[in-house]
Amino acid sequence: MRRIPSSLTTLTLVCLLTACGGDGGATVDAATTVTPPSGPPTASVLSAVAPESTPSSVAPPVPKVAPSNAAATSPGVVVKVPLTCAHLAGAKVGNSKVKYQGYPDYLPLTAGQWSGEDGATVTLQKECGIGDLDGDGAEDAVGAVALNAGGSGTFYTLAAWRNSGGTPVFRALSDLGDRTPVVSIRVAGRKATVVWLTRSPGRGMAELDIKRTSVYKLSGNTLTELSHTDAPYNP
Repeated sequence: MRRIPSSLTTLTLVCLLTACGGDGGATVDAATTVTPPSGPPTASVLSAVAPESTPSSVAPPVPKVAPSNAAATSPGVVVKVPLTCAHLAGAKVGNSKVKYQGYPDYLPLTAGQWSGEDGATVTLQKECGIGDLDGDGAEDAVGAVALNAGGSGTFYTLAAWRNSGGTPVFRALSDLGDRTPVVSIRVAGRKATVVWLTRSPGRGMAELDIKRTSVYKLSGNTLTELSHTDAPYNP
């Protein structure tokens, strides 16, 4: 047998221990210390390169809108129901305390008229005034009615109704006389201004020669005339 030289054996052993000629068999000593990289941490680098994005616009908060009918539904709010001249077409004239033309109780109007068993008729006139007469803040009404009992006479009377939730409630009256028609009625300043036709003393019932403007104030159950002015009337 041929003898292998000892120098070759030694070289082979060294190669095995040091991985001679290999590039994947390097052995790292357990005591070897790994030095950290000197650059900034990866997270810091990423932050510097790509900063956190923020929204380009922020939606404003939606304001709270109070209901449109808040005032109407608030407790303690009192709503005044208006009274109109049209309501008088179904009103009552007179009562047991304030008798109209001697009738013992009220006369109910229907479509502006009342007819009695005795043939008498009461007709609501078109002239009317709306306004606060008693100072309660609600608008009352002043109108005129005419009674015809079947003869030649037609008796005119002013009547006042208070406003009770939009319903006319009879309150007071004032007689004007026979064949003395009303021209106009206006209510302001808790007073009623009434323009009506009448005659001079000694004139016949059909001879109307005066246009009278009277100012009335509500006094209890009566419309009291405070003053009047006269002007000539030529029909």
